[in-house]
Amino acid sequence: MLHMAPVYLAESASSTQLELWWIRVQNGATWFADILRLTGTNPAGEKTMSSWPDRAMFSVFGGLFMLFLYLCAYQIRLGFRPLNWILGIALSAVTAVYAGKLFQFLCFDGQSCWFFAVFLIGFSSIMGAVNYLTTIVKMRAPGLTFFRMPLSVWSLFITSLIVLLATPVLAASLFINLLDHHRFTTFFLPFNWTVSGQIQPDVAGGGYPILHQHLFWFYSHPAVYIMILPAMGMVSDVIAVFARKPIFGYKPMVYAMGGIAFLGFIVWAHHMFQSGMQPTLATAFAVSTMLIAVPSAIKTFNWLGTLWKGNIRFKTPMLHAVTFVAMFVIGGLSGIFMASTAVDIVIHDTYFIVAHIHYVLFGGSLFGIFAAITFWYPKMFGRMMNETLGKLHWVLSFIFFNCTFFPMHMLGMRGMARRVYDYSNYSSFADLVPMNQFITYAALGMGATQIIFALNFVGSWIFGKKAGRNPWEATTLEWETASPPPHGNFEKTPVVYHGPYEYSSPLVEEDWLAQTRKLPGPTTV
Repeated sequence: MLHMAPVYLAESASSTQLELWWIRVQNGATWFADILRLTGTNPAGEKTMSSWPDRAMFSVFGGLFMLFLYLCAYQIRLGFRPLNWILGIALSAVTAVYAGKLFQFLCFDGQSCWFFAVFLIGFSSIMGAVNYLTTIVKMRAPGLTFFRMPLSVWSLFITSLIVLLATPVLAASLFINLLDHHRFTTFFLPFNWTVSGQIQPDVAGGGYPILHQHLFWFYSHPAVYIMILPAMGMVSDVIAVFARKPIFGYKPMVYAMGGIAFLGFIVWAHHMFQSGMQPTLATAFAVSTMLIAVPSAIKTFNWLGTLWKGNIRFKTPMLHAVTFVAMFVIGGLSGIFMASTAVDIVIHDTYFIVAHIHYVLFGGSLFGIFAAITFWYPKMFGRMMNETLGKLHWVLSFIFFNCTFFPMHMLGMRGMARRVYDYSNYSSFADLVPMNQFITYAALGMGATQIIFALNFVGSWIFGKKAGRNPWEATTLEWETASPPPHGNFEKTPVVYHGPYEYSSPLVEEDWLAQTRKLPGPTTV
């Protein structure tokens, strides 16, 4: 197994990134829980996000237990999980490592640890989603109707709906996989399946391996939007603040997020064009995949419309936000190719796919999260982040990110496959090795750049300039209280009279109108 360790570790890195991303989103949103409460909830007398504090705690600590289960297999010599991140090899082979009948159903190999870990984070995610939905529905401030909520709160609301509907499907697939893995049921395992490398002709097979792929991708494509929608909402808030303009098409932005969530459930099989599906079915999924570009294009158009002729302030949060838009557009344009069955068959499992998904998720979500942290940092900690270090971190991250992932498009078009330990062993890829090495150096530089962000984060907490209540001159509720917020958040319960993006309003002398400021005449919706 030692010679396969680099491949297993690479695949573990992929699955760790994907499965732990919702921990980062969920725990990050819990870090922003006060922001969520401040912008979208009634603070009077409440001490937690919602009426379910035990579920809120489980949604956070479940991620930590999941990480322990995921990594413990390596440390206590249970072995690597011998499959790629979509559980592929588990369909045809079972590695049963038992330590007596008492423990037959427990995890005694790396694969089972991985199953239990992902099952746990799925349950944790569901609890967190229920908590967010309960909070947003039940605890809005007086006057804060749904269409007066900031888009960041809308994005968490829609993301939580996706988690609630999609995650149980993955949980069912994992449970059935565990039964196949330990109890030798045959839900997924076909005839002539193997146990520890030996064909078992005397045990009935008859399972349908493709069913596992359908269940996995039915969850995993909506999971893409679980990762990207929160960043979309937060970036929308940042762009409106630093462009000093209302969001262009606020309601279409909400409907576009809802459309993305809905269409995300009917495009999963475009990941399976090479599985032998019936051509008519492939055509249907190709069309639905093209349709999902429409709400994404609406959001991009509205972001650009918000920026157009705005009084733009290029602070660090804004730099990250506009970079998010640019990276999302590049990733979206490369994704159009994958909607075509013929083209997808050629570029499937090549570095072109790696480039596409990282431009959408890594470039998009990462710069979105950086924008959110630098934007709300003054509210959470009462101090401003260092602007010079922030811009240095942004420019280096931008350069190294594009040096890492943009060349992968060219490698993929040349047919360079992923999940290969040493490309120099293949003559067809030998001339591509220098570019692959360049990508590696750029990735190391991108990782090292994050040290600047960490130093800025910690250093500003201690030495940063003190922030007032509203250093960005924003309009939403969280900027109406002290920085950081006191116990209970507000001195008195705020009342909302306007929408969340009243910038450059002719009704007031300033270029912003707080949601809590009441003016004579009718209020805005």
